[in-house]
Amino acid sequence: MTNIRLKNIEKSYGDVQVIPPLDLEIEDGEFVVLVGPSGCGKSTTLRMIAGLETTSAGKVFIGDRDVTDLRPGLRDCAMVFQSYALYPHMTVKENIGYGMKVRGVDKKIAAEAVANAARVLNLTDYLHRKPAALSGGQRQRVAIGRAIVRDPEVFLFDEPLSNLDAKLRVEMRVEIKQLHRRLKTTMVYVTHDQVEAMTMADRVVVLNAGIIEQAADPITLYEFPVNKFVASFIGAPSMNMLEGKLSGTGDDLVFESDAGASFPIPKSRIPALAEFSGERFSLGIRPEHTSENADVGPKIQIKVIDVEPLGPHTLLIGEVGGEKFTAQFSSRSRPQPDDMVDVYVNSGEVHFFRESDGRAVR
Repeated sequence: MTNIRLKNIEKSYGDVQVIPPLDLEIEDGEFVVLVGPSGCGKSTTLRMIAGLETTSAGKVFIGDRDVTDLRPGLRDCAMVFQSYALYPHMTVKENIGYGMKVRGVDKKIAAEAVANAARVLNLTDYLHRKPAALSGGQRQRVAIGRAIVRDPEVFLFDEPLSNLDAKLRVEMRVEIKQLHRRLKTTMVYVTHDQVEAMTMADRVVVLNAGIIEQAADPITLYEFPVNKFVASFIGAPSMNMLEGKLSGTGDDLVFESDAGASFPIPKSRIPALAEFSGERFSLGIRPEHTSENADVGPKIQIKVIDVEPLGPHTLLIGEVGGEKFTAQFSSRSRPQPDDMVDVYVNSGEVHFFRESDGRAVR
């Protein structure tokens, strides 16, 4: 059993604390993605698991072992970095097997391990090529193969796809997920790309300034964000936020935005929101919960700034009372910049966040 437990780990550089006390448990065989904006501490957390960074306080456990003070080579973790770090003068076979050669592993055992890794990663036909003759995705697979042959307890990935183009990133996401299903090994993956996190993870951990804002499966994060930060970070395009306040009582409870839009509160949401009448809130509306169809729900009017036709649908980039707002219309819609357009909102799918602390009320 190879779970990972971080117990009150901290990281400071001098007087600057970048990771406040943090607790996290990753289950055996789980694929966990750490995601957040630049500087949130996700890579530092990963490097503390690997032993590449020392903890300022707290404990790191891998399985039943306290590895807090162990050097990286004794932790039985294999790490895949953003850069491929392949030896240009070596073939794929030599790159994958180099670590075993240095450790003095029997040549027959090493050859079998390299062949198995190449088979798993579809690299068998490329074993005698050098890195210069490979695509970016193939080079990254070689780097992963180098980790596989170690047969580690834990795989750690530090933004391994950020150097690839968009098409290759999609292909490599699928390959890494398939690899996880085949190996059933605990994997921790760091990325700043929330789409990458949502499509790959069993569980996503959203970090902000070294603090875990929410840790949940991707759909729970998307549908039930615990606060305004998570709601704004998860989802592409990001959630629209309209500032305003709740007013009224009972069935007449409404959200009055500062931009002048009025949203009647759905009856199913009134019990949770009624006590907050008079308080300021942020109303969160995802672009995919908007439409040009008047049957959807209440409307707001936006001034169109730009139009992005994406094939299956069209995004309208606009503003409401000076606040940015993105709406999703059908691909047949043809609004133009500077048009004033009515946008209808599915009120049953909106989110409410208290201005005082950013927490969601549902």
